[in-house]
Amino acid sequence: MESNEKVPYVLTGKSHTAVAVNAAAKAGEWIKSRLGAYGRLSTKSSEQDLVTEIDKGAEQMIRRLILTHFPDHAILGEEGVEPGEDAPERALREAEEEEYLWIIDPIDGTTNFVHGFPFYSVSIALAKNGEVVLGVIYDPSRDEMFVAEKNKGAYVHGARMNVSGEQRLSEGLIAVGFPADPAVKLPINLRGIEALAPKARSLRAGGSAALHLANVAAGRLSGYCEVGLNVWDVAAGALLVAESGGQVTDTAGTPYHLGVRHIAATNGALHTELLNVLKEADATGF
Repeated sequence: MESNEKVPYVLTGKSHTAVAVNAAAKAGEWIKSRLGAYGRLSTKSSEQDLVTEIDKGAEQMIRRLILTHFPDHAILGEEGVEPGEDAPERALREAEEEEYLWIIDPIDGTTNFVHGFPFYSVSIALAKNGEVVLGVIYDPSRDEMFVAEKNKGAYVHGARMNVSGEQRLSEGLIAVGFPADPAVKLPINLRGIEALAPKARSLRAGGSAALHLANVAAGRLSGYCEVGLNVWDVAAGALLVAESGGQVTDTAGTPYHLGVRHIAATNGALHTELLNVLKEADATGF
């Protein structure tokens, strides 16, 4: 084979990646079919933290599909964790020693889903011995499947992704978030937003951490930062960004690991500048 010949991105039937892609696609199509048809709307940690029976049903669907092929693997899913500030960290500590740990967010962007705003996603990651080795994010509204494997690159529609080329924050389109905790996390994020707004080309807040990260990986966003996330919000997307040539750390600059809750993900070129703005604004969450 000549060195410049393109090698197609092929999934084998029962690989981890094939199972994750299949689970994300099936759950995503079911979620989309239920748009506007959910029943009981509940809240978790705050009035802004919504959950429906669709979230729970989608997670159960994904769990069944994974365990059919990998019955000995552990699963950490958002809907299986009790509400509470410390519950996600406690659940992660209990699970992260597993050799294989699947990390699931069945609907990242439930508030958008509830309102019919087409910016929500299914996020599935696989960690091996504490390191994310597979990330899949599916956007049902646009029928886009984002896939990354450790050291194998990241793809959308089977095409290789690369982060954007902006060199300065003033050239960058930066995504931010409004967390569901109005008392502690929201004011921190608002300080960051206020500081970033005059320095970046523009800001966007779509309401799905996973899709923000996927779009950084695809070169559509220059960066994304948010304080107060959970492992299922960012595990898959962090690998997508890294495998697309970007940089992912916490807001203090520590390289990404499963415990990171305050995220900064960029094309790499403007990462330091973004971190400096957050630090100067006391908006790192630390």
